[in-house]
Amino acid sequence: MNVRRLIPAAAVAGAAVLGLTALSACSTSGTSGHKDGDRLNVVASFYPMQFLAERIGGDHVSVSTLTKPGMEPHDLELSPRQTGGLSDADFILYLKGIQPAVDDAIKLSESPNALDVTTLTTLEDHGTEVGDEEHGHDEHDHDHGGEDAGADPHIWLDPVKYTEVAKGVGKSLEKTDPDHAADYRENTAALVEELGALDTAYRTGLKDTATRTFITTHSAFGYLAERYGLTQEGIAGIDPEAEPSPARISALHSIAKEKKVTTVFFETLASDKTAKTVAGDTGLKTDVLDPLEGITEKSKGDDYIEVMKSNLAALRTALGAK
Repeated sequence: MNVRRLIPAAAVAGAAVLGLTALSACSTSGTSGHKDGDRLNVVASFYPMQFLAERIGGDHVSVSTLTKPGMEPHDLELSPRQTGGLSDADFILYLKGIQPAVDDAIKLSESPNALDVTTLTTLEDHGTEVGDEEHGHDEHDHDHGGEDAGADPHIWLDPVKYTEVAKGVGKSLEKTDPDHAADYRENTAALVEELGALDTAYRTGLKDTATRTFITTHSAFGYLAERYGLTQEGIAGIDPEAEPSPARISALHSIAKEKKVTTVFFETLASDKTAKTVAGDTGLKTDVLDPLEGITEKSKGDDYIEVMKSNLAALRTALGAK
């Protein structure tokens, strides 16, 4: 992943302008093009939004995603066709601060049927947590930008915050498609119960461990770490493919020894080169801790719930859970 990759402003603006006319034609009710008996046409920005839309919407929605499986969501660039295609959407679900191209296109379009899920919970600033001057808060602020510069957008990796978001999405779908409001409420309640069980599994599974510290190439797990009393040590900030400085590698080796760390985690959509570099000199193991930005054949599970359970199993092993 390369979150520092800048999308040309002209390209973003051009794509957004091409779709602006169609987007502005959307009904303020958020149901343009939606006919009685038809499924609601929902566009999700990337997988965590797609999962919510599918689980809560059920049989009443047809969900498409702007980010194909295996694509780094941070690097997404919208084609004019994708931007223009938003005009067919009855409901757009996105998370501001993850995908600059999506944020810019929606902002320019002023689409009335777009829901930014960061408005459904409270964001926090976890910094990069890398512990040296090369990767301080300024870099994190620059990477995520926006009105909430410095705020960590990875809220879906905390089952409790994801539950807050799910409830908000359910209520928004009820308003968008009131004919099926009862079904949306039922589906939301079922998902909330499942996420509650996931939260309980994490609390129980990580209650008694040999260490509370884990090292990861992708500093995406700040909310999860805070929720369950863990400490995330990022190798090179929020870019899992960035080369860590020699000073940072040395610091991580000291941390690993002091905190009894056993494993360096990397993600499914990025190379394990950096993780192996850090682990190599100290005999640490490497394993996957999936930030769940997309489901592919490499994912350890077919959906959000299954992959989060796999992440829990990996953390229990790495932390020496009893």
